[in-house]
Amino acid sequence: MPVSLIALFIVALDQMSKFAIRQFMAMYESIPVIPGFFHITYILNKGAAFGILENQRWFFLAIAVTLFFIYFLFRKKMPQDPLIHWGVGLLLGGALGNALDRFFQGAVTDFFDLRIWPVF
Repeated sequence: MPVSLIALFIVALDQMSKFAIRQFMAMYESIPVIPGFFHITYILNKGAAFGILENQRWFFLAIAVTLFFIYFLFRKKMPQDPLIHWGVGLLLGGALGNALDRFFQGAVTDFFDLRIWPVF
């Protein structure tokens, strides 16, 4: 499967799930899925993973653009291994989904809460 289709599928899934969270949950609301282990908790993250480098919106957008530039520059040299295509597609899809959040919302909508580390 082409990397671009995988990435587009991930972006669509990412944006639809985040839209649903923003529409149907209040900020900081938490819904137990597996009580004590996995909850859906709505937060906005203005940083990178787990909130590091908070309020560096344009820096993270620049990283996403750079990541896409590197992919397009080297895509023809990428091995024809389905696992590599899936890995790159998932990475690009996640980066684009978060970049869209940063650009339009000013922060990334996070909601996976495993209770042992910050919501992601």
